[in-house]
Amino acid sequence: MDLKVYNIKGVETGSISLNDEVFADEISNGCIYYAVNNELANRRVGTACTKTRAEVNFSNVKPFKQKGTGNARQGDKKSPVRVGGGTIFGPKPRDYSFVLPKKMKRKAYRSLLSLAVKEDRLNVVEDFTTSGKTKEMQAIVNAFSKFPDRTVLILKNDDELVRRSAKNIPNVRVLAYDKLSAKELLYGKKILVMQTAAINLGNFYSGKEVQE
Repeated sequence: MDLKVYNIKGVETGSISLNDEVFADEISNGCIYYAVNNELANRRVGTACTKTRAEVNFSNVKPFKQKGTGNARQGDKKSPVRVGGGTIFGPKPRDYSFVLPKKMKRKAYRSLLSLAVKEDRLNVVEDFTTSGKTKEMQAIVNAFSKFPDRTVLILKNDDELVRRSAKNIPNVRVLAYDKLSAKELLYGKKILVMQTAAINLGNFYSGKEVQE
């Protein structure tokens, strides 16, 4: 498939032929769901912890005698029905992360890129770099999207200057072509892909060699 190529000012300069296996693939909503769910689950810290009645620091003495008071019988102050008592079935530290099959994850990324093309959210931009200043990146983003729309920039390599220039812009996410994020691709209102990165995406997710 062919897509238009733009410069950093948002002016069309030509076109590029991209891999149909990646940018025009059949969209799998199930794979997208599991890929996003996997990322969110892997980020969870899982440190929530409550005390059971065995762990609460209270006396084992009965709060009052068994009979004659008219109250419900109470065994000790650690009972979950009393203020300051233990918690029934409360959360304990646990690991929420799980491993997603490699083929399913790649299918999810292909589906997300194809969905972005279908919804006209993906633009191919000529390769560029910055001096590391925020205003340079902000000018590039403003040429394609409006604040506060979330913008995703996919790089051809790990350009530290580009990452630095986008660091202080809250609505911009920077990704490498081989380290995508399903969540960012799904919720990004505008996805900017460098020209070489677009070719690399087509090769990387179809099993071919990528360009340097």
